[in-house]
Amino acid sequence: MPIFVLVTLVFAFGAAVIVGLSTLAVYLPGALAERRLARRLEDVSAPADIPPGGDAGEALVRRAADGPFAAMDRLAARTSAGSWLRGVIDQSGCRTSPAMVVVMSLALAAAAALTANMFVSLWFVPIIAAVVAVAAPITFILNRRTARLRKFEEEFPEALDLLSRALRAGHALQTALGMVAEELREPVGPEFKKTFDQQNFGLPLRDALHQMTERVPILDVRFFVTAVLIQRETGGNLSEILDNLAHVVRERFKIRRQVRVHTAHGRFTAFVLLSLPAGLAIALSAINPEQMYPLFHERMGQMLLLAAMVLQTIGFVWIRQVIKIEV
Repeated sequence: MPIFVLVTLVFAFGAAVIVGLSTLAVYLPGALAERRLARRLEDVSAPADIPPGGDAGEALVRRAADGPFAAMDRLAARTSAGSWLRGVIDQSGCRTSPAMVVVMSLALAAAAALTANMFVSLWFVPIIAAVVAVAAPITFILNRRTARLRKFEEEFPEALDLLSRALRAGHALQTALGMVAEELREPVGPEFKKTFDQQNFGLPLRDALHQMTERVPILDVRFFVTAVLIQRETGGNLSEILDNLAHVVRERFKIRRQVRVHTAHGRFTAFVLLSLPAGLAIALSAINPEQMYPLFHERMGQMLLLAAMVLQTIGFVWIRQVIKIEV
């Protein structure tokens, strides 16, 4: 093995170990604390009456698997991965099914591998293209899910204010939930609409609210559900509690935007450092192709490209971890 390749592998392994240990030291205490808090909230907001062999996460009305891949959907529903993918799709708001996502991923992977094999003679390029293509649909759904949950979190204080005003006006909590479902747009309105319909169809309010926390896995929603359930058991001024919760959520978003402004320089630096080598390689290939020929066709050039991609990825992740501040 050439000394350059050995040095590159040792450096990459050392950098990966350092990044992993630093990330573990920074985020492990917070993750453990959040897990303890989630357990405490789950103890408070868990459904009181679960039938033997039943599942608290089942919807009031079961969704029938239909479409051209109904059999695959039923098979995927029996596995943990299929159930996870079904939940992610529901949280993202996309109108598709797990089977359709799997078929689309395999089709894109095959097309990307064939296309890369036609235009590039390097053996590892079709493999990389297939891996990127097979992850593209799931990545798109995860991005849609993150955007939808973030939008829900931003509009959630408005729903809390509307609930508080309805309660002050003398309406019952169930009526207030219906008002939120009618007044607010996607994604807050439809989620409250599901909860309102579930308790109208006979599901206890405790179970309907618990299913809402499963559909919208946001800590603020769990605080809301916990506050409602505790108030129904012990009494208290629920409208004042909702006003305080809305104020806390708005203040946290204000701080988060300030943090985003202060970290804008680091994010722009990461984008420039990631795109500059690729842009420079494309420009030099157009200006002087003979000079760039050994980099793509010689073995040493291919090893340099592979090492550059690995180091670029490590540097980008490193910068993202530096500028990532939890609020």
